Amino acid sequence: MEYRKFKADYLFTGKDSLDGHSVLVSDEKGKIIEILDENAAGPGVEVLNGILSPGFINAHCHLELSHLKDRIPENTGLVEFVLKVVTERHFDQEEITDAIDEAEKEMLQCGIVAVGDICNNTLSLSQKENGTLHYKNFIEVSGWHPEIAASRFEKSKSYYDEFIQKNQETFLVPHAPYSVSQNLWGKITPYFTQNVVTIHNQETPDEDEFFLKGSGRLVGMYRKMNIDNSFYQAPQLRSIQTYFPNFEKASSVILVHNTFTQQQDIDYIKCVKSPDQLVSFCLCPNANFYIERKLPPVEMLLHNECNIVVGTDSLASNYQLNILEELKTISGNLPGIPLEKLLQWATINGAKALQNDDELGSFEKGKQPGIVLIENVDSKKLTQHSVARRIL
Repeated sequence: MEYRKFKADYLFTGKDSLDGHSVLVSDEKGKIIEILDENAAGPGVEVLNGILSPGFINAHCHLELSHLKDRIPENTGLVEFVLKVVTERHFDQEEITDAIDEAEKEMLQCGIVAVGDICNNTLSLSQKENGTLHYKNFIEVSGWHPEIAASRFEKSKSYYDEFIQKNQETFLVPHAPYSVSQNLWGKITPYFTQNVVTIHNQETPDEDEFFLKGSGRLVGMYRKMNIDNSFYQAPQLRSIQTYFPNFEKASSVILVHNTFTQQQDIDYIKCVKSPDQLVSFCLCPNANFYIERKLPPVEMLLHNECNIVVGTDSLASNYQLNILEELKTISGNLPGIPLEKLLQWATINGAKALQNDDELGSFEKGKQPGIVLIENVDSKKLTQHSVARRIL
C-alpha cells in the first residue's frame, strides 16, 4: 500500500490542534492510517505551510439555486428575497444544471466534502449521482393553505421517491414554520423518525411577530403570492414553539439561520428536546448579512454550549459556496473565538449533525474525511487572505 505523509505548521484533528511536529499518514485516497510524531514518520513527508484540517461540512445549501448568482440584490429583507426567488428561479434547464456543476466544483476545490442540500426538484440529481461529494438531500415541503396539503405532499414525495430510487440519502423536511400548514405537518411528521431533519428558523423578525400577533410583513407576502390566509389564527407563541414538537422522534435536528433566535428559544429547546436528540444551530452569516444586514447571535449560542454548524446557503444569497469564507466572517466580527472552535463547527460538528461522523469530520484511523490545507493564517488566526484548498 502506498502512503501519503503530511506535515504542516499545525494539524487540526477535528477536535483539537497539534503542533508542527505531528505527521498525518493516509493512503492514496485519503483514508487515515495514523498520526505520528515527525521523528517516527520516516522519509517522504510532504511539508506544507498552513493548517491541515479534515474536509469541511456544508450543513445547509441550495445547490439548485446556483443559477441565481448576482441576480437578487442585497439587503432586500427576507420577505422580498423569498418573493424574488419564487418569481425568478425558473430558467432553462441546461443553464440550471451547468450552474449546479460549477457550484459543486467550487465546493470541492475549497475543501467541502459533504453537503446538506435543500431540494425543491430533481435538477441536482444527475450531478449527485457522480458521487463527487457526500450529500444529504432534504426534499423541502411547503404549502401554507390547508386545502393544498395533499397535493403539495404528493409532489414532494414524488421527488423524494426519485432520489431514493437513485440510492441517494434523502429526507422529507419542512421549509419553514410560516410555509407549512398543520395539515401538511401531519403528512410529513412520520418521515422524521430516527432521521435528520432541517428547517429554516427565525431568519426574520417577522416570523415571531406572525405567530405571536398574526401581523407583520409575512401577511403581506401571502397577499402578494395570492395565498388565502383568512383561515389563520395566531397561536400567540414564539415561532419555534409552534413546530418543534413535530421533531420529537427525529434523531438530528438542524435549525438553519437563527438570525433572530433569542435566549428564551434556546431555553425552550433544552426543556422539550428528546434526551438522545442532537439539535444543531446552523450559521450562514454571509447569507444573513446579504439578505437582512444582520448576523446571528453567535456569542449566545456559544454561551449555551449549542452544537454549532456552518452552511453557505445558496448563490442567490451569497457570492460563493465556501465554508472558510463563512468562518472568516464570524472571526472578523468576533475575533475572540479560537480557530479550533471555528474549525470544529465546520468539521466534526457538521458531520455529527448530518450523521456522517463515522466517516467524516475528524482525522481518525479508518475515516476518509478529506484533507484540506488552510493557507495564509497568522499564528492560528484567519486573515482576509486565508484560503482553503483540497489536498485529498
